[in-house]
Amino acid sequence: MAGRSPRVSAVERRQFERLVALEDPQAVPAQFLPLVKNCAVLVEEAPADELLDEMGVPDGDTILGLYRGTPLSERGSDYGVAGTLPDTVTLYRLPILDEADGCGGGEAEIRRVVRETIWHEVAHHFGLDEEAVMKMEGEKGWR
Repeated sequence: MAGRSPRVSAVERRQFERLVALEDPQAVPAQFLPLVKNCAVLVEEAPADELLDEMGVPDGDTILGLYRGTPLSERGSDYGVAGTLPDTVTLYRLPILDEADGCGGGEAEIRRVVRETIWHEVAHHFGLDEEAVMKMEGEKGWR
């Protein structure tokens, strides 16, 4: 990870997880937070190359987060029967730190990228596809 500034590379996993915990509830507007059901936020270092290949992510590119599960819009009346595992929103620490570093770095910038990434992935939890999420992000001025 050449080129990463010392202050960002110094953000260890535990510190990053604390930042995620602070941003987690703030990433989703208050009126929607009670609707987030059976969804856990996880932290991993970086997405596996196999995952990026499976998703069709071009070489040299990466992702900041990933939603896995059954969106609320697709859950039927039998959802949750027989011990359904929770959906997951996975945040990838190293790509998020790189993104924050590219925008000036620092804790405030890391928290912004974490908040936006959680929001993006929770939008998938609500059933929005990538195109709809990107449109909403454009309206918010995030990209």
